[in-house]
Amino acid sequence: NGRTIYKETKKQYDSFPHRTEVKGVYTFCFSNEFSTFSHKTVYFDFQVGDEPPILPDMSNRVTALTQMESACVTIHEALNTVIDSQTHYRLREAQDRSRAEDLNGRVSYWSVGETLILFVVSIGQVMLLKSFFTEKRPGSGGAGT
Repeated sequence: NGRTIYKETKKQYDSFPHRTEVKGVYTFCFSNEFSTFSHKTVYFDFQVGDEPPILPDMSNRVTALTQMESACVTIHEALNTVIDSQTHYRLREAQDRSRAEDLNGRVSYWSVGETLILFVVSIGQVMLLKSFFTEKRPGSGGAGT
C-alpha cells in the first residue's frame, strides 16, 4: 500500500525486527546519496514465521519437562545462539576481507606509480651526470681553421 515501515539515514549497522500484519510482497528501497563514490554491501537476515517447538507437544503440555527434554531445549537454544554468532562473524570477516582487498589494490597502484617515478628520476639523473662529463666543442657548427 506504499506505506513506509522503517526509515533511517546514515547508518552503518542496524537491526530492525518487524512482524508483518498483512500478507503480500514487501519492497526494500535503499539510497547511496551520501557516499556516491563508495560501494555498499547490504546483508539481510530474514526469519519468517515463528520457530516450531523442539518438542511436538510442548505448547499444550501440563507436566514439567523431563531432565532430558529440558537439556534438549537448552542445547537447542544454545545452538541457535551459536548460529547467530557465526553469521555475525562471517559478515565481519567478509567486510574485513573486502577492506583488505581494496587496500591491497590501492597499495599495488601506488607501488606501480612509485616505480615509474623512480625510473624517470633515475634516467634524468643519468642524463644530467652524463652532461657534466661530456666535452663541449667550441664552434662545432662553424668553419674550422
